[in-house]
Amino acid sequence: MIEWKYGITPADMIHAPVLAAIHRASFPEGESWGADAIGLQLRFPRVFALFHPAGGMILARCAVDQAEVLTMGVLPGLRARGLGTALLTAGMEKAASLGAREIFLEVSARNRAAHALYIKCKFTETGRRPGYYRGGVDALVLRAQLPPPPSPHDDG
Repeated sequence: MIEWKYGITPADMIHAPVLAAIHRASFPEGESWGADAIGLQLRFPRVFALFHPAGGMILARCAVDQAEVLTMGVLPGLRARGLGTALLTAGMEKAASLGAREIFLEVSARNRAAHALYIKCKFTETGRRPGYYRGGVDALVLRAQLPPPPSPHDDG
């Protein structure tokens, strides 16, 4: 198994085109975010992105003690190899370091692979948004508790 966490890098405005390219290749035509949309999000306070140059990205934001995964993508050829888990875990750790105690996201009810990833990472369904996605597909609203960030006095 590849140890993906070592290639995960914080992204900033200069990386927006790379994040957009990963996103475009990860989603059906018409559902991806462009560099302008990603760059706009990255201008907001407490919004962060992480990416792996092999082909994965996550974009999230924090508000007080809650975080939200805005979007996440992994290139189709790299799916089911642990990169999504590594990105989501790194995103959850980053959100916790910013003071978030819980994290939310939405996923298409038809996206079984993503749903399985989120369940594996301890997300639970807290709601449903009927007809949220194109074609009338419901969005599942999922939530996970985040661990408190390590104390500066912890030795581990």
